[in-house]
Amino acid sequence: LIESANAPIFGVDMNGLVTEWNRKSADMLGYAKGETLGKNFVQNFIHPEVRASVQNVLKMALTGEETANYELPLISKYGKRYTVLLNATPRRDGKGHAVGVVGVGQDITTLNRLMAEAKRVADDLTRLIETANAPIFGVDTQGRVTEWNQK
Repeated sequence: LIESANAPIFGVDMNGLVTEWNRKSADMLGYAKGETLGKNFVQNFIHPEVRASVQNVLKMALTGEETANYELPLISKYGKRYTVLLNATPRRDGKGHAVGVVGVGQDITTLNRLMAEAKRVADDLTRLIETANAPIFGVDTQGRVTEWNQK
């Protein structure tokens, strides 16, 4: 189930070493499972500027506190940046003791890029309207003015 899931799934032990790496993680980041097992997850696959934050999420999961919808920034084997919306939960042994963390995510890299582009376009249009050398206004379907620039 984990191996064939259509979501990146990874596992780390109490020391932050990778213990699980499914096919989707391998396809997305370019690292085969064998290349990741036993490697420090944070040091090897996380952007340096957010390593402390990610380490904290893993630490919280190890103490039993789950984290949902955390934007996890990952680095691929080829240097490409990915963002995964992560849910991190403790991995427990038969006695209920935390023995690691399981992370299940969704790749939101493209979604974030499209949202940033839409915001850029909206900001450009707002600047165009506000700085135009002519009056510009907008009306809705009832004829009410909804936009008005400074001119």
